[in-house]
Amino acid sequence: MNTTEQKIFTHVEPIAKDNDLKLVEVGYVKEGPDFFLRIYLDKKGGISLDDCAAFSEVISAKLDEWDLVQGAYYLDVSSPGAERPIKDEEDLELTLNKGIYVKTYQQIDGEKEWTGVLTAYDENSVTIDYKVKTRKKTITVDRDKIATIRKAVLL
Repeated sequence: MNTTEQKIFTHVEPIAKDNDLKLVEVGYVKEGPDFFLRIYLDKKGGISLDDCAAFSEVISAKLDEWDLVQGAYYLDVSSPGAERPIKDEEDLELTLNKGIYVKTYQQIDGEKEWTGVLTAYDENSVTIDYKVKTRKKTITVDRDKIATIRKAVLL
């Protein structure tokens, strides 16, 4: 995250929390001749288009007031995506009883990857219910063995 993005994150995060939203990420990028300020939000139960539109109205005036970005830009408030990385405890809480993908550095019981439902987590591990053919299985993976962890869309 560059300095501008960090400043914006620091200013926007408390307002997101006040609106029962989680600020996931801020991006400030140039695409062609235009600059885009992208604010990615999530919340328990999932973020809707109406949530994004309402927050965009709230934050737009604040951004003008703070004057953290020099010049013109387009503001884009949206969801971080269905299969985004899980970064912290709050992300795990938002993913509880939903789809998750985990890949480990080394094999555990002959496997390195699982896609299933996050059924539990604590500071040391995550527990996933998954299927192998028609059998349901459960695995608990130590968090220090996880190379990749992200939300997953289950079919």
